[in-house]
Amino acid sequence: MTAFKSDFLNTLRERGFIHQCSDFEGLDALAAKGEATAYVGYDCTAPSLHIGNYLTMMLLHWLQQSGNKPITLMGGGTTMVGDPSGKDETRAIRTVAEIEANKASIRGVFTKVLRYGDGKSDAIMLDNAEWLTKLNYIEMLRDVGRHFSVNRMLTMDSVRLRLEREQEMSFIEFNYMVCQAYDFVELARRTGCQLQMGGSDQWGNIIMGVDLGRRMGTHQLFALTTPLLTTASGAKMGKTAQGAVWLNADQFSPYDFWQYWRNTEDADVGKFLKLFTTLPMSEIRKLEALAGSEINEAKKVLATEATALLHGRDAANEAAETARRTFEEGSLAQSLPTVEIPRGELDAGVGVLNAFVRAGLVASNGEARRQIKGGGLRVNDDSVADEKMTLTPASLTPEGVIKLSFGRKKHVLLKPA
Repeated sequence: MTAFKSDFLNTLRERGFIHQCSDFEGLDALAAKGEATAYVGYDCTAPSLHIGNYLTMMLLHWLQQSGNKPITLMGGGTTMVGDPSGKDETRAIRTVAEIEANKASIRGVFTKVLRYGDGKSDAIMLDNAEWLTKLNYIEMLRDVGRHFSVNRMLTMDSVRLRLEREQEMSFIEFNYMVCQAYDFVELARRTGCQLQMGGSDQWGNIIMGVDLGRRMGTHQLFALTTPLLTTASGAKMGKTAQGAVWLNADQFSPYDFWQYWRNTEDADVGKFLKLFTTLPMSEIRKLEALAGSEINEAKKVLATEATALLHGRDAANEAAETARRTFEEGSLAQSLPTVEIPRGELDAGVGVLNAFVRAGLVASNGEARRQIKGGGLRVNDDSVADEKMTLTPASLTPEGVIKLSFGRKKHVLLKPA
């Protein structure tokens, strides 16, 4: 395969980031000269981004490492509309206060993988609320809306799939792709941005922006997407019994993040080392060549490096040590995830089903019952046989906690408050 001229595209291809690109040759020429400016948009639908967003953050990381300029675009405006991509029903409309709170909570994570400043390749952060909320509706229809074909919009996956399933799509959602396309044009005019990147589910929306730029007279715009994140077994990545794999430490602890990567399927270790760490490819090739029980050492490296990138080296090393003490020595590591429970509740007795749900180890009482029948739940390392079991102060270990375990690798401490 012919090598690209730019370090950026060579790195992306070697590490498995590329799914589609609108014009490899044109983008390669820009990136090779260090003249590519690219953005990824992040809507503020939750207080934290998740692991799918982490993948696109790594796109921006490698862009910057190759001497080009990244833009993180906060979706203060588009979140008010709601992206229908991949959704079977309309997203809940969030208040401005909710969006602002989420935006404030999300902002800090980008500094973990990007360098911000005033230099040529330093990242900048913008918010599309700055222009979307100021648009005059009639002017928007005349100046921008006239460039969109409803016939073509109906063929976009985000719309077509909803209609085929006879699930309602609101007019506000139908306009999301118009807002996103206009973002691209606005960034092109304001910053000289030429490239929008995102997940493969965003291809249609991004191409709409490329086309709108051509119709509205911008310089040439480019599109690049990453593959859908799936595991070797075909499952969609980023879900656990506790829910989504969030990037903020207060939503998903560094230990849980480390453990998530440690539990990677054998066949995915090399793939995830390339996508979610900055280890040199020479080292990754050695790790992905390991077989048998040795693959577990590669999983530990993956877990530690991915966690260090997001949460810092100290947090990653602490998580690795906690796991070692818990699994290899069988000791009770006080740095395991902890959930506080009011002392009064514990004095009165807490049902074991309720305890496991509150700890986030299972999603419901019904799931807890099924796991008990299969021998999957333990309290203080003893299997739970009775679903009517009650936890009381007598259940506390000498360390003053109750250790709840789901399987061999998921543990949470209940601590009276």
